[in-house]
Amino acid sequence: MRTRRRQPDVPVPESPWNEIVPGLWMGGHEFRGRSGQPEPAVVRDEFDLVQTLLRLPGHGPEPGVEHHVWPIPDGPLDGTQLAGVIRLARAAGEAVDEGRRVLVRCHHGYNRSGLVVAQSLIRAGYSAEEAIRLIRSRRSPWALHNDLFVDYLRAGLQTARLLEELTE
Repeated sequence: MRTRRRQPDVPVPESPWNEIVPGLWMGGHEFRGRSGQPEPAVVRDEFDLVQTLLRLPGHGPEPGVEHHVWPIPDGPLDGTQLAGVIRLARAAGEAVDEGRRVLVRCHHGYNRSGLVVAQSLIRAGYSAEEAIRLIRSRRSPWALHNDLFVDYLRAGLQTARLLEELTE
């Protein structure tokens, strides 16, 4: 199974989060601040639902904001982890359909959050290629640079989950 290449030159994002489609945002835990240095991206109450794939203390959200935490690696995922990604994508899509503002975040807001957001877009009718292209155009060209996650999306997360469970 392929895993992503370690890329120390991956840039810190220019903004803490970006809107991919109306109501659905993708972001991370740090971004390049005005000084040009990395700064923490702290969520307060800007969103109605925050989904966190890498939890770091002190990054919010504030009490009262619905918060789903599902830590996953930025690498191969097992069947249980893929099932969690599918559940998060469904919850994100349903919340957007209800008119709620949703943030999906990970470390930089490129790969793990991209996987959930792309799956949410696929559930809404986008093809995998359309979802990947849209995410890269709205968040960063670095979004979904994990080749394995792109392979998961192209195969379909349900299919990837079944294949992973067969190898466990």
